[in-house]
Amino acid sequence: MKVIKTLAHFLLFCLLTLITQVGGIAYLVSFLTHEFINSKTSKLGIQRALKVVVFLLIYSISSFVIVPPLAKIFGRVPLPFTETNNLQPLNIITCLLNRNYVRSALKEAAFEAANKMNTVYPGTIVNYLDANFPFYDGFPLFPHLSHSDGKKLDLSFCYTDTKTQESTNLCPSIIGYGICEEPLPGEINTPNYCGQKGYWQYSFLKKIIPQSNHKNFALDKTKTKDLVNAFATNSVIGKIFIEPHLKTRLKLTNEKIRFHGCQAVRHDDHIHVQLK
Repeated sequence: MKVIKTLAHFLLFCLLTLITQVGGIAYLVSFLTHEFINSKTSKLGIQRALKVVVFLLIYSISSFVIVPPLAKIFGRVPLPFTETNNLQPLNIITCLLNRNYVRSALKEAAFEAANKMNTVYPGTIVNYLDANFPFYDGFPLFPHLSHSDGKKLDLSFCYTDTKTQESTNLCPSIIGYGICEEPLPGEINTPNYCGQKGYWQYSFLKKIIPQSNHKNFALDKTKTKDLVNAFATNSVIGKIFIEPHLKTRLKLTNEKIRFHGCQAVRHDDHIHVQLK
């Protein structure tokens, strides 16, 4: 039993580190309180509940108080938790898991693009998705292959509500990924090509994300094109990834806009931008 318990703790440490970067450390620190908690009550259920509460408290203090100033020393700053300069996280969980850190130049570029979009299309709020963890170049943002150096940021497309035909700041996928704008007949079908080449992960998210909400949204081609170009025309941006059939469909011509390769995942559900 002791071996199994130790293995369970180790696996939980690894999982928390993998998905939040700092959660594993917070979990280890919380162990320092276990003896005190056990001395206050002999009821196992209460002990476990208190240990969970203490861990969440330590994790919250670490994430919201300690990590931001430390990350700044290493050249990374958090993107906003709530709408700021017309930019917001699509899902607040992105921030709670410390997946919202970028270099300051990318943060300013995101604000500039979001403000530009709101000026041209009043009421528009740009939704960001995964960014990077707060520390250490080379630590991957699971499940991304990149997003490890503070220079990468994913953003959602712009949509219209199919029921009202009005522009909306909502998205069909709660996480922003997995509900794709499929190639039309005659367009380049990279998802099919990559799948036939054996890259099983390319369309994996589409297979696990519920698709029922797709019918309520339509890609706003004009706004999405303008959002991509708002980043493409910024001198600090080096690359933008979007699926080839959408690059053609949206008539995107900037040389920064490229194909990401079959080793990644499909990009007809989001936009990937990165610094030079």
